[in-house]
Amino acid sequence: MNDEIRETYHSEEYELYYASLDERTQTKYDYVESIIKTQYVVNQKFVKHLENTEFYEARVSIKTNEYRTVLFAVDSTSFMESKRVLFLNSFLKKDNKQYKSEVEKARKILSKYIQEDIDND
Repeated sequence: MNDEIRETYHSEEYELYYASLDERTQTKYDYVESIIKTQYVVNQKFVKHLENTEFYEARVSIKTNEYRTVLFAVDSTSFMESKRVLFLNSFLKKDNKQYKSEVEKARKILSKYIQEDIDND
């Protein structure tokens, strides 16, 4: 079941963060992204809705490190129904207080993408 059911897109901010990771961590990120692309129902171990937001988070765990990537379902309000997912920003989770600033950063990145899309029409 390796047929892709979702397309993924990466923001520049995500790409820069990903490039800064070591090879082992990048491999784990790639694994989680492959699950997102190929599985209709994605276990909450890998993707979870961020409460009170329009965003989801991809979850990567390596030993005691917890990495998170803020995701946006481009063509649906539901991640499971979405066919296109945008990876906005990624971070090493330190505490729950960090989420507020990361969600704000994701909103700014998303608004930049929406503006670019409008400008290109």
